[in-house]
Amino acid sequence: MNSKRTGLLSLLCILPFLTSCSINKMAINAISNALTGTGSADVFMTDNDPELVGDALPFAIKMYEALLSQNPNHEGLMLTTGSLFVMYANAFVQGPAEILDPVDYYYERTEANERAKKLYLRGNAILNTALDKKYPGFSSAAADDGSLDNLLKKCKKEDVPLLYWTAAGGIAAYSLDVFDFELGYQISEWSAMIARAYELDPDFNKGAIDELYIMLYASLPENLGGDKDKVGIHFQRALEKSNYQSAGAYVAYAKSCIPAGDYEGDYDAFVDNLEKALAIDLDADPSSRLLNVISQRKARFLLNTRSEYFSIDDYYDGYYTF
Repeated sequence: MNSKRTGLLSLLCILPFLTSCSINKMAINAISNALTGTGSADVFMTDNDPELVGDALPFAIKMYEALLSQNPNHEGLMLTTGSLFVMYANAFVQGPAEILDPVDYYYERTEANERAKKLYLRGNAILNTALDKKYPGFSSAAADDGSLDNLLKKCKKEDVPLLYWTAAGGIAAYSLDVFDFELGYQISEWSAMIARAYELDPDFNKGAIDELYIMLYASLPENLGGDKDKVGIHFQRALEKSNYQSAGAYVAYAKSCIPAGDYEGDYDAFVDNLEKALAIDLDADPSSRLLNVISQRKARFLLNTRSEYFSIDDYYDGYYTF
C-alpha cells in the first residue's frame, strides 16, 4: 500500500478522536504533512468513476476541515481543504447541474448553482486565510491602489497553487451570479492574482491557468477583461502543455465557439473540438483521468444539445451516447 493510501487510512482512524482528546502537535503535523504532500490527490484524480469520487469527497472534505480546526496554521491543509471545496463544487455540483434540461429541471439547476456558489466561496475564504497568514493584508488589498501589486511581487513559485485556487474559486462563484456586484468588484484582484501565478509558473498543472484564461477571456465582457483574440492563444498553449491530453481544454474552447452577443459562433469548431475531447484515451495520462472523464461527459452533452446554440438544419445530425 503506498504512502497516500496509508496516510488516508491513518486519518480515518484518528479523526474520530480529534474533538475528544488532546493530540500531540507533532503527530498532528505529521498527519497534516502526509495528507497534503506531493501526490496526495492522486487517489482521487486517477479514478475513472466520478460517482465514486463524488460520493467520497464530502466526507474527505469534512475530515480535512476537522484536522484544520486542530492545526489552523498549516498552509498545506488550508490549500488542500480550500481547493477541495472548489473542485467539488465544480465537478460534482455545478457540473451535473449543467447537463440537466434547463426547462424540465429549472429549479434543480437553480438550487445546485446556489449551492455551488456557497461551496466556491467557502473554499475561497479558506484560501484567502492562507494568503493572509503568509502575506498579512492580502485579502483586503486592492488592484487599483497598488497595494495588491506590492504583495503579489512578494509571491514566489510555491505560492502559485494558492493564487490559482483562490482566484478560481472566486471567479467561479461570480460566474454563477453575475449580479453579485460585491463579487464583481473583485474580478480585477482575481485577474491580477492569475496573472502573477502565470508569470511565476506558466506550466502550472499542465496548462491549468491557460484553461482558466480560455474561460475568462471568452466569458467576461471587455470592460472586465474579456478578449476573444486571446482565447485561441491560451487554447493552443493549454493543448501543448497537456501534451494534447486535456479534454477540458477542448471543451472550454468549444464553449467559446457558441454564439453570444454579436458573435455568430463557429459550429464546425464547436463540433470538431468536442469530438477531439471524446477521442482522448483516458489511460494516456492517468493523473488526468478523472478530469477527462468528467469533461468527456460535458462534451457529449454539448454535442447532443447543439441545436440549442446553433441552427443545424444544414449540418449532419446524430446522438453521442454516454
